[in-house]
Amino acid sequence: MTMTSPIAKSLLRSALTSNTRRGISSSIPRLMPTSSSNTPASAYNFLPSNHLPTKPRGHGLTEIRGPYYYPVTQIYLNELLSDWGEFVDGVKFAGGAFSLMPEERLKGLIETAHRHNAYVSTGGFIEKVLSSSNGNRAVIQKYLETCKNMGFDVLEISSGFLSIPTDDWADLVEMTVKAGLKPKPEVGIQWGAGGDASIAELESAGTRDPKWLIDRAKTFLEAGAYMIMIESEGITENVRSWRTDVISAVTSALPKDKIMFEAADPEVFAYHIQNQGATANLFVDHSQIVQLACLRKGIWGTGSTFGKIVTVGKEELGGSSKIPSA
Repeated sequence: MTMTSPIAKSLLRSALTSNTRRGISSSIPRLMPTSSSNTPASAYNFLPSNHLPTKPRGHGLTEIRGPYYYPVTQIYLNELLSDWGEFVDGVKFAGGAFSLMPEERLKGLIETAHRHNAYVSTGGFIEKVLSSSNGNRAVIQKYLETCKNMGFDVLEISSGFLSIPTDDWADLVEMTVKAGLKPKPEVGIQWGAGGDASIAELESAGTRDPKWLIDRAKTFLEAGAYMIMIESEGITENVRSWRTDVISAVTSALPKDKIMFEAADPEVFAYHIQNQGATANLFVDHSQIVQLACLRKGIWGTGSTFGKIVTVGKEELGGSSKIPSA
């Protein structure tokens, strides 16, 4: 995990304060799902930009971090997705924050994401469930059922702090499928990942071989995982130098539409877009969605990406591609 920047925190604080002063109601209006067919067109559609898959899409996914480093309320999430929902596919809780929320408020936050055609993920809180229950199957089943009843769509299955036999991990994938949730195992090379530890702490803990990651990802996909989250710690986060060899090994061995990289840092998601293309599946902070959307669409970037991120447009109905009029 990468902490939200001080600037992003300041902007979010200003937005929430402004809403309070304006007396905005906490109730969320019923909204239609966001998609290319019902989202109001931009006044600048005459300007060329990259073609991207439309929602619901199978690749080019963007999952954003919800409540953890800073509160993400129903009002804020609704405002964010009203403006940028076409570029957001999922919202992920972190640190088990949802377990502290009043039930109705949690359901309201999840429903807000659903109204904008975005799925909601639990994040990797099952690690706490496993460690506190000593892997008690009844407790795990109760957790899965409760997540389903609250409206969650995706259950992330991580084990950065735990040692779990691969067969047991695959069993959790199958249990999650049976509970009506989409299992999303998180795998990485770093022992002790997920707690934003220092470089020195992670170095002392050691790393695994990339083959370990790939072999387990394949096992979990066979068990029914709908996607694999690639943990960034030990690869691009809290390291002295990036392990680009691991990224190359993962993208070469696993299907592109079945992997998502944690990339909650502008330099990291820019690297993935440069090397995987504009339709890489990425997890970022909610404060970074605008910058990532501009990069995917090829309308802005830094010195290394400006004007260099492109896609091939799809043919319009009738078999010919539209040429922008003068």
